[in-house]
Amino acid sequence: MKFILTPVGSAGDVHPFLGIGSVLRGRGHDVTVVTSEPFRAAAEKLDLAFRGAWTDEAFDRVIRDPDLWHARRGLKVILDVAGALLPDMHEAIAEVYESGAVLVGHSISFATRVFEEKHHAKGMTVHLSPNVFRSQHAQPVFGPGIDMSDWPRWVKRALWWFADRWMIDPKIAPALNRWRAGLGLGPVQRVFRDWIHSPHGLIGLFPDWFGAPQPDWPGHLQMTGFPLFDREEEQETGRALSQWLEHRPIVFMPGSANVQAEAFFSAAAGAVERLGCRALFMTPWREQCPKALPDGVLHVAYAPFDKVLPSCAAVVHHGGIGSCAQGMAAGIPQLIMPMSFDQPDNAARLKRLGVGEGLYPAKFTAERVAQVLDRLVSDDRVADRCRILRDRIVGADALSLTCDAIERSGETEPND
Repeated sequence: MKFILTPVGSAGDVHPFLGIGSVLRGRGHDVTVVTSEPFRAAAEKLDLAFRGAWTDEAFDRVIRDPDLWHARRGLKVILDVAGALLPDMHEAIAEVYESGAVLVGHSISFATRVFEEKHHAKGMTVHLSPNVFRSQHAQPVFGPGIDMSDWPRWVKRALWWFADRWMIDPKIAPALNRWRAGLGLGPVQRVFRDWIHSPHGLIGLFPDWFGAPQPDWPGHLQMTGFPLFDREEEQETGRALSQWLEHRPIVFMPGSANVQAEAFFSAAAGAVERLGCRALFMTPWREQCPKALPDGVLHVAYAPFDKVLPSCAAVVHHGGIGSCAQGMAAGIPQLIMPMSFDQPDNAARLKRLGVGEGLYPAKFTAERVAQVLDRLVSDDRVADRCRILRDRIVGADALSLTCDAIERSGETEPND
């Protein structure tokens, strides 16, 4: 079978699809990845065919947008990108598509959903985190820590209608519907309520103990677990890092696409000095870190999470779902500085599971970071919960389960 994978976003969005593609390729399938050019090398190293849908320069402009990590304005940035990608992504998919191929799309790969409809193609939507699912029951948490789960159902329905009508659809529906009209398709509205879920196949890349399915979630959803795929290229290993890990440092990593993390690393440096511990600052952009790093801090551009995190005392990050999963798989406490998107919800789930805490940017100061980290790494109950979740994740094979589901989708027709 042929599979066309269409992730949209940064490394945390793309790497799970590369992991899926690698397993499918190992099973003898023809796999093509359609995404932004920065991920070409990683895909080709896995022997996956690659079709670039966006240039390196366009990708760089997005990650350098000052509003990208803003709690409210970040959504507009991402939806503007999704709208701008429609023509290029659709053209790229059309170029590599063959009759019978299965499209495996990301939550905001809107071009994939449109292509699926226009050509009656087999398709699946893969959601990386549970915050994308709406419900009249348990709700995702939004920043700063707003949880509507216990609110009356009519209030939740009204708020979602208001959000769609005035905040979400205006940012994406005009561009989406113009493109659909040009293809002879009718308009869609309340895009994130139902339309983003492919009716043919739907996968949640998280376990039910992390995001418990609600009675009104889509009935055809399959939850397969955390994929835990990390790239191997550009590893920064070697003697210096290996020796550093012997001291069980705390690792600080604000996100692979975060080029605006000066305040994060400034607070981290102050916290390290207060704690008197070893630390690892992980970012491709050394200029974000203080010019003079405190004694006990080592900077690396990148090192594979699965190789580094199990040797660390704790991990401090932005709350992306991939980083959360890797931290749980390593069995270590997590401190989250959630900014936008799924991050507040992920942080809240880690706290409920007893393995982490969250500090929003306004409270992410050296003193508070040090206090929370000291509490997390010294609490036996947190250590016990970390071990329990580590064993749950390590004992699963989410990538194989995901690929099983994708293969079954390829064996059925779109209208089945």
